[in-house]
Amino acid sequence: MPVTVVVGAQWGDEGKGKITDLISAHVAFVLRYQGGTNAGHTVKVGDELFKLHLIPSGILYPQVTCMMADGTLIDPISLVEEIRALQERGVDCQNLVVSGNAHVIMPYHCLLDELSEERSSDSIGTTRRGIGPAYVDKTSRTPRGLRMWDLLDEAVLRERTAAQLAVKNKLLEIIYGHPPLVLEDVVQPLVEAARVLAPFVGDLRPLVREALAADAEVVLEGAQGTYLDLDYGTYPFVTSSHPVSGGGCIGTGVPPTAVSRVVMVAKAYTTRVGRGAFPTELTDRIGDTIRERGAEFGTTTGRPRRCGWFDVPLVRGAAHINGATEMAITKLDVLDELDPIRLCVGYRLEGQVLDYPPGNLDRLGDVEPVYEEMPGWKQPIGGARSYEELPQRTRLYLERIESLVGVGISVVSVGAERSETLVR
Repeated sequence: MPVTVVVGAQWGDEGKGKITDLISAHVAFVLRYQGGTNAGHTVKVGDELFKLHLIPSGILYPQVTCMMADGTLIDPISLVEEIRALQERGVDCQNLVVSGNAHVIMPYHCLLDELSEERSSDSIGTTRRGIGPAYVDKTSRTPRGLRMWDLLDEAVLRERTAAQLAVKNKLLEIIYGHPPLVLEDVVQPLVEAARVLAPFVGDLRPLVREALAADAEVVLEGAQGTYLDLDYGTYPFVTSSHPVSGGGCIGTGVPPTAVSRVVMVAKAYTTRVGRGAFPTELTDRIGDTIRERGAEFGTTTGRPRRCGWFDVPLVRGAAHINGATEMAITKLDVLDELDPIRLCVGYRLEGQVLDYPPGNLDRLGDVEPVYEEMPGWKQPIGGARSYEELPQRTRLYLERIESLVGVGISVVSVGAERSETLVR
């Protein structure tokens, strides 16, 4: 049962979309397993740039069945917009299936997310896409959160939305001083979206079972990254789901024994959006250079990303958590002009040097990075079409990362386009 999981090794934005797109050329199914519109996966094909938020990155291959699985969150209105935008560009989306069990991001989730961030004295920097509030409703169960099945029955949609508004309007009025939401204003746009989405909604489980029984090539695509995981990330500055490889099984119903390959994606440097510890962060000219050369601005929010050197202990820890069988390094070309290049090879904390992040990730902000310097290659590498064509210094940098992390590098990205990807 050849199942591949594509997972991020850092704080998201590692380039998972490009790697999933690369792998998807040779598979039958791509399943997105968690998260919602807080994701932003970018794929460049020729002169065209596709920015995907909900739809799996394999959608650009018509022969690939793309699924939004049970563990995802669906914003129906945003999904309709994304489908229509792709259709206008010649991608018909007939290969898309949305799980009826996927929970729905309702308008009040987005509103509560925004109000919470605006009014809090200690905001965590969410994307304000309603992710946290929607997962809260999913886990609290009373009144029950809405699923995609509920959108297909207008009477059920109205009944369950009314039950939620009875609670949410009290919260809006009493806690935030916001006017109550009107049932019809909430429901009517969803009814219209449901008419568009109805042909895409179904039961994924038979499809997954049949795919595994037939030994079809399957890819599980995660959003965000390891250190945004609710359990394994830098809590509380995390997402509300499980982007790690184990989350792929939880979110799709694919059994762990079916997974044979875990491709861990990491940038050739490190970025982070929002608040939280960042040991290798650069707040100087070098950090600005990386941000500008790497176009490090959020696909979903447009926010500038914080930039820093490659963090080996962070990625080494992610390799263990995810059971990485191989690694993909992206945006290597962003470092073309830098000399020297630094690698964080350990953390110094209270007189000890740590090879992994501390168990209490609150202490990550207290560590001092231990750096190793390597010479830069000081030449453009975007024209390379094989690993052997890379400059020797570039290869030495990659091989040092391999040695320190303990996972082999199978894919190297030297530019945004599909063709600018080297497979070893």
